[in-house]
Amino acid sequence: MTDSTMQVYFDHNATTAVDETVMAAMLPYFQENYGNASSSHSYGLRAHRAIEHAREQVASAVGAMPSQVIFTSGGSEANNLFIRGVADSIKPATLLVSAIEHPCVRRPAQALAWKNSQKWQLDELAVRETGGVDADAAITALSKIRPAMVSMMLANNETGVIQPVAAVAEAAAALGIWMHTDAIQAFAKMPVNFAELGVHAMTLSSHKIYGPKGAAALVIDQRLPIKPLIYGGGHENGLRSGTENVPAIVGFGVACELAVSRMAKLAAHTRSLRDQMENGLHEMGAIIFGGEVQRLPNTCYFALPDIEGDTLVVQLDKAGFAVASGAACSSATPGKSQVLEAMQVDPMLARCAVRISFGIANTSQQVTDFLSAIKKIADQLKHLNVMFGA
Repeated sequence: MTDSTMQVYFDHNATTAVDETVMAAMLPYFQENYGNASSSHSYGLRAHRAIEHAREQVASAVGAMPSQVIFTSGGSEANNLFIRGVADSIKPATLLVSAIEHPCVRRPAQALAWKNSQKWQLDELAVRETGGVDADAAITALSKIRPAMVSMMLANNETGVIQPVAAVAEAAAALGIWMHTDAIQAFAKMPVNFAELGVHAMTLSSHKIYGPKGAAALVIDQRLPIKPLIYGGGHENGLRSGTENVPAIVGFGVACELAVSRMAKLAAHTRSLRDQMENGLHEMGAIIFGGEVQRLPNTCYFALPDIEGDTLVVQLDKAGFAVASGAACSSATPGKSQVLEAMQVDPMLARCAVRISFGIANTSQQVTDFLSAIKKIADQLKHLNVMFGA
């Protein structure tokens, strides 16, 4: 079965379908209200007002002020804006990131240190075998290393494990360290409040919360020293030049409102599906990564020993189920998970990893059907392994 209209979608941490309410709000800004928000005529003014309304919606959803919201083209750009933008504004020192950060945090951090090896240094916060940063160890590292910047995601995109951001942010603030959190996976699945977290910058993304691709935001403390990555007309308070993607930004704003209104319902629904799924997987001998600690309610990251994740994903796709073998943005290194490596998972077991991430439209019957399908596929693959001596 390869027709996507007939497949069951279990990959919501990669992206989500645009909500009908979001789509309806966006449509007028493609043809009817198509003005450039920088223009001073009525078309432009309508576009400008729409962007500012969306800015208010995003800010309200995460306990921030509208002036703190900087729109970008995506989460990767927002994360790069923090790392490179702050690095260009302060004296070179050490940049500290957790060992399980998304590549759009790790790679600009590595590039910064590599290109400026005599100036910027990169250090990592290790994680426990359960997938979370040890808050006490992180706070001790801050005191010893005294980095200029820290970036720690709020919830991991693969395991769903929630990280101790608020505790580390409090220590960072006391030491005068600028701290950022990538909250892309966490937002809409758990309460996220910029002020309560105590960070100086936070990344959000539209397409993870039933909004369109092409819109995201870096929420910043206005004391944060930061320079733009993209220069030009001075859009977004001078921090992100370029004609705004008005339809996508409008959709992002509406998606944020919807996310807050249905967060509790979504969490309860997906947690029920995850528990049902994991009960069935345990009966098959599966190992659940991060299963012992607090995780996002919708995420299940598991392995069936001796069955490669990439192979299982392909076979499940043929059976009508869309799942992932890791982070969707890490396709350059298929079969390898930086997150599982940081968790010290045996490399052979890590190759068996598969991620399921539920959404609001998934059902208990779909989980039942999936468990039946994966058992059949796993039995077939094990039989082949025995036949060929694998």
